[in-house]
Amino acid sequence: MLLEALGAQVTRVAARVYGGAGLGPPFDHLALIVRPADGSGPWLADVGFGSHSDYPLLLEARDDQDDPAGRFRLADAGAGDIDVLKDGKPQYRIETRERSLSDCVPTCWWQQTSPLSHFTRSTICSRLTPGDRVSISGRTLIQTQGGTRTEERLDTDDDLLAAYRDLFGITLSRVPDDPAA
Repeated sequence: MLLEALGAQVTRVAARVYGGAGLGPPFDHLALIVRPADGSGPWLADVGFGSHSDYPLLLEARDDQDDPAGRFRLADAGAGDIDVLKDGKPQYRIETRERSLSDCVPTCWWQQTSPLSHFTRSTICSRLTPGDRVSISGRTLIQTQGGTRTEERLDTDDDLLAAYRDLFGITLSRVPDDPAA
């Protein structure tokens, strides 16, 4: 909505995320194709996919696109679909046909409620910071700086609450329920 208010043409597109078993279900993810008012692009903008690119990717480019988060490549996947790769590893496949938010409701509901969904198995909080990313997954603090990932177990409630407060600016009165527990 912000991009549209700034004069950009925004197309919402469905994506299927790659996992251990291949492509996930249709409408597993939502990405944006953005055509700014200045006539540049179109760009693939994706702020909701974990450790994705820091900057939009040029949608029509098929060569490597270097980004602080890694080296990205968009590759034609047939039927007009486009695979998004990070450091040579497939991340997800987008279909360029415009979709409405209501198209995503069934898969979104499944992701939020199914015991098979990784979103119901652990809490996750993540944010991009200058030059890195910081995340809390369950009781694990994950920091990525300059391409190096470190993990630290936060064993006490006080440590976990302090991490939410100090790293995310979120002051909690109690530790979030962990669905995995």
